[in-house]
Amino acid sequence: MARRSKLAKVAGLGLLGALTLSGCDVTGSWLSWGWPEGITDQAERMHDLWIGSTIAALVVGIAVWALIAYATIRYRKRGDELPRQTAYNLPLEVVYTIIPFLIIAVLFFFTVNTQNEVRDVSDDPDVTVQVNAFKWNWQFVYPETETAGGEAVSTVGTSTEIPILVVPTDQTIRFELNSADVIHSFWVPEFLFKLDIIPGQDNGRDNVFEVTVREEGAYVGRCAELCGTYHAFMNFELRSVSPEAYEDYLAAREEGLSVYDALVLIDEPGNAVSTQPFAPQREQAVASDD
Repeated sequence: MARRSKLAKVAGLGLLGALTLSGCDVTGSWLSWGWPEGITDQAERMHDLWIGSTIAALVVGIAVWALIAYATIRYRKRGDELPRQTAYNLPLEVVYTIIPFLIIAVLFFFTVNTQNEVRDVSDDPDVTVQVNAFKWNWQFVYPETETAGGEAVSTVGTSTEIPILVVPTDQTIRFELNSADVIHSFWVPEFLFKLDIIPGQDNGRDNVFEVTVREEGAYVGRCAELCGTYHAFMNFELRSVSPEAYEDYLAAREEGLSVYDALVLIDEPGNAVSTQPFAPQREQAVASDD
């Protein structure tokens, strides 16, 4: 009975640690182990979920390793006599059935809560951007703007120019995603989030998400779904600027300025700085070497 009591205490402590740490706020702490914190409010929630799950897994792993070490040392072979065999141990079976169920239930609870918060959309976002993916580049449309020609401001990438998606900080931004051909995936690593773009959904809820960016800067964006020959070079740049600079940028674009000139006007680099376009001459050089 003493052994069973000791085993139950160890298992209970492991469970308590796993459940407690899975709900901790670890943003910015050393417990992140180098994992990026993200630049959006939603990223903070996902950061806490992943780090909390990792810590819980580590606690469970340490408990299992400790039990393995204990059994190896305590019940090591001491002679040729066969140890006493135990056919059934109901308390132990109950413990190792209930504990995994509780761990899974807790992780499921936090995962669903985080997912609901991350995918939640508001009725009236501050900014709306339509993202159109196609093989193998991106188009960004600002539907609430209007140029002299009566069309909305639009940015389209080419094989020689990385498209720059300009967004404001500290405002709710809704991304409405659409694919012109195959499945693509909109991914900014600093969002700690990506969303597959399923063609044919006409910007339905499944192709919509919102973020609030808190950091200014230039961040690479990628297609995270294998979509064909040049998938690896289907990049874009997210440029987050102050709300005032964002309004000046859109005003300049509405007046007919190019992306480059409008960015320079708000004291931003006119070209992408986080990634570079695919160089066709490199492919030709490789082909000639073959």
